[in-house]
Amino acid sequence: MNATSTGALLLCRADPETVRPLAHLLREQMLLTRAGGEWSVLVPEGKPWRGTGPGGGDPEPVDRVLGGWATALAVGSTWPVLALWWDGDRAGYTLAAGFRRTVGYIWLADGTPVGEDEAMRTFAARLGLDPVLDLQALEELTRPDPESDAEARLRGLLAVLTRTGLTLPPGLGPGESADRLRSVAGVQRGAERIEWAGWRDAVRVELDAVEAGGLGPWVRGPRARAIAAAQLAAGLPLLLWGVRRRSAGWAAAGAVLLAQGALGLAYHRAREAAERS
Repeated sequence: MNATSTGALLLCRADPETVRPLAHLLREQMLLTRAGGEWSVLVPEGKPWRGTGPGGGDPEPVDRVLGGWATALAVGSTWPVLALWWDGDRAGYTLAAGFRRTVGYIWLADGTPVGEDEAMRTFAARLGLDPVLDLQALEELTRPDPESDAEARLRGLLAVLTRTGLTLPPGLGPGESADRLRSVAGVQRGAERIEWAGWRDAVRVELDAVEAGGLGPWVRGPRARAIAAAQLAAGLPLLLWGVRRRSAGWAAAGAVLLAQGALGLAYHRAREAAERS
């Protein structure tokens, strides 16, 4: 790898139709395409790690930006999100699943592992991987190997995930530059552009997804209101903390929680109003 090969991918264990509504709420321009039978991949069109965080300041590292995005997507969904990232010095992953603590691992550019072995065990458990064969392959990635650089380590990680149905298109993988990733994603069959179009469209997209999904019967009633209230209660302090720390990723996570909670309550009220009319 070299200093110009900074890149990032968000792998979501859900189909594009399921990922699309939450991806809109990140308020970032991305390309969304399928990555196998059970996976989708989001490719950033911009390079926010080269800009400044909220309120100015130094650019954020790519791993922090991607970690915030992964958390933002995971807290509003029932499926895990895996952020892969690499730059001239390091490479690694962050796995987010619901409200649980994120887990990640880092390799230096030459492949030297600098993470904790426990992270791989947690990674395997949360993705439902084989506790013997798959875990053994993952643990190999945490041992010194002078023949494997950081790019090879990430490819090894993806090789294990192919057993879950993950299939990335050729050219969409570790070591590629952000520009190359964007170009490859854009020519994939069924690829679509995700971009922020305002809160009104976000509400419409979210309600359409709820109506079409299998969770429709569970979005109303006392349980739905309690979940929405919890999202609002958790989202506001997280958003404020992200702004104070000048972390665009964590601020996005708080914003998504607030949006999910607000949309949940709005949906409930809209349905009640429609029934009364």
